[in-house]
Amino acid sequence: MSTALTELLRDWMPHQRWFGGKGREWAEVTEEGFFLSRTEPVVSVHRVRVGYTDGATETYLVPLSWRAHPEEELSSAFIGAVPGADRENYAYDAMRDRDATVPWLTHLVAASTVGPMHFHPAGVASIPDGAPGDIVSTEQSNTSLVYGQDAIFKLFRRLEPGLNPDVEIHDALRRTENKHIAPLLGHIEIDEPGAEPATAAMLQTFVRGASDGWRLATASVRDLYAEGDLHADEVGGDFAADSERLGAATASVHADLAQVLPSEPADREWFGATAQAMAARLEQALAVVPQLEEHLAGLRAVYARVADSPETVLRQRVHGDLHLGQVLRTATGWVVLDFEGEPARPLAERRQLDSPLRDVAGMLRSFDYAARHMLVEQPGDPQRAYRAQEWAVRNRGAFCTGYSAASGMDPCGDSPLLRAFEADKAVYECVYEARNRPHWLMIPLHSLSRLTAEA
Repeated sequence: MSTALTELLRDWMPHQRWFGGKGREWAEVTEEGFFLSRTEPVVSVHRVRVGYTDGATETYLVPLSWRAHPEEELSSAFIGAVPGADRENYAYDAMRDRDATVPWLTHLVAASTVGPMHFHPAGVASIPDGAPGDIVSTEQSNTSLVYGQDAIFKLFRRLEPGLNPDVEIHDALRRTENKHIAPLLGHIEIDEPGAEPATAAMLQTFVRGASDGWRLATASVRDLYAEGDLHADEVGGDFAADSERLGAATASVHADLAQVLPSEPADREWFGATAQAMAARLEQALAVVPQLEEHLAGLRAVYARVADSPETVLRQRVHGDLHLGQVLRTATGWVVLDFEGEPARPLAERRQLDSPLRDVAGMLRSFDYAARHMLVEQPGDPQRAYRAQEWAVRNRGAFCTGYSAASGMDPCGDSPLLRAFEADKAVYECVYEARNRPHWLMIPLHSLSRLTAEA
């Protein structure tokens, strides 16, 4: 049954960065909510279920703050007005209303149960109760708030039954005291009818004074482009030492994950299923990116080598979506963030055992992106293209050197699985760029030329 609120949400949600159903036709929308706080401003939390015309459904978590009068300073967070018994009520995005962000940590400190929502403090450090949170503007599939200098809160917008890997892995790694993660301070679950509770949010220690890996890497590339007569190892902003340390940090996290969570040797069936899944994703991608046809035979050959690969692989829990935007450099080293995997994949799939080479491939692809993203502006500049390739090769090699030194295993040798993971990721990138940044499509397509030529 349609209500004034569901109609507002139907209009508002497709324009939010975290909404994953952009471009899909809605068949219906329903919502159910409860009050998180009845003080001023009133805060309610809504589970919004969207049904699409293709039969699929998704559930999103939408916290709202309610005001008796319009608030000019909250105009960018305004959703709409809903008629009440004696006046209109004004609904705002509660994650962008600072006064409405306080109850999350208050309930977490108290280990509350509010309606279907359960708050679980980790009990390892103090939680900044009473402080408001400031929204992190760069978030995409989720929404994060920073509470002062102490904690960062992540709201998982799309709900799925089961424990989110980000919470599960951070909780497990806490026992190892791994220095390359930000400690978990607590998490929130919400009951799902007839299923396991879904993870609604998590709270972590905020990493102070950290620099984003993507920004550092791309600054290094800009330094190289600015020095026309110097090689990558001669430029003041050379990134290779950081890449090597990042490889060592990645190996450390992988080793501890294998220690505290299940692992097992990969059998022939797993290799075959992995190759088959990659081939299936390729066929789906062809419908979106016709340019993949040029690489079709080469990609199929790359994937076929996986099915017949003699390499030994230990399947374990991994990051699942590792790239330069998921790591922070601090004064003491690298910190790895966001262990939830690719948000577009089903949660059960993201919790499956996998090869650490998937994470290695993700980071290698990220080095290629960092090196080539500025070529989008000048695609016909052969000098820039040469220097981009030089930077990518140097930093990919440094990452592998660091990983090998820390783990005793060279992740970047002649591994059919690594090449296939890279190619599979590049195919995924082609689909993303075709839909969102068509002028960037040249980056993954160039990589596929390299990967299939080496097959």
